[in-house]
Amino acid sequence: MVETQAGVERRRVLIAEDEALIRLDLAEMLVEEGYDVVGEAADGETAVRLAEELKPDLVILDIKMPIMDGLAAAERIAASRIAPVIILTAFSQRDLVERARAAGAMAYLVKPFQKSDLVPAIEIALSRYAEVSTLEAEVASLTDRLEVRKIVERAKGALMTAYGMTEPQAFKWIQRTAMDHRMTMRDVAERILAENLGAGAPPSGEAPSAD
Repeated sequence: MVETQAGVERRRVLIAEDEALIRLDLAEMLVEEGYDVVGEAADGETAVRLAEELKPDLVILDIKMPIMDGLAAAERIAASRIAPVIILTAFSQRDLVERARAAGAMAYLVKPFQKSDLVPAIEIALSRYAEVSTLEAEVASLTDRLEVRKIVERAKGALMTAYGMTEPQAFKWIQRTAMDHRMTMRDVAERILAENLGAGAPPSGEAPSAD
C-alpha cells in the first residue's frame, strides 16, 4: 500500500479487462474512491505476470479474456497467495459463481455495476482474504485449514445471529478472544458452537464466554 499526503493508506489495485472502455471506467471509479491503480491488463496471462511483479493489494479480473480467462488467472494468483481476487462477469449464473469461488476469488461483481457495488465488493474481498491468511497461519496442513475454515464460518454465523454482528466483527471477536485466552481460533469457534447449539443462543447483549 502507498500513503497519501494525509497519511491514509491507499490500496494498490491491478485490473484486467479486455474491453478498454470498461477498463477505463473501472480505473476511474477506483481512483475516485481512493484506490491506487498500479497496473492494467487486457488478458489473463498479462494479469498474472503483473500480479507477480507488482504485488498489489487487490486484483480485479474480468471472467472473459483472451489467452487466459479470468478464472484461470484467479486460480494462479490465488495459488501464489499474491492478493485477493474479485471476478467481473456479465453472467450471473450460479455455476460461474461457484467456479469463481473454486478458483480462489474472494468476491464477484456482475456487469454492469455501479460505484456503489464496487466498494463493498472490495471490502468483502479484502476482509475474507485477511481471514483466510490468519487461519492458514494458524494451521499447517491443507486438510486442517479447510476444516478450521468451516468451523469458524459456522461460529461467525452463530455470533451474527445471536448478537447482530457483521461478518468482520464476528471474525475479529473470535480472533481477539483466541489471543486473549491463548487459545486457537478453532477452539474458540468450537466453544461458540457448543454454547449456541447445546443451550440455544445466549441472552442478547452478552458475549459467549471462552473461559
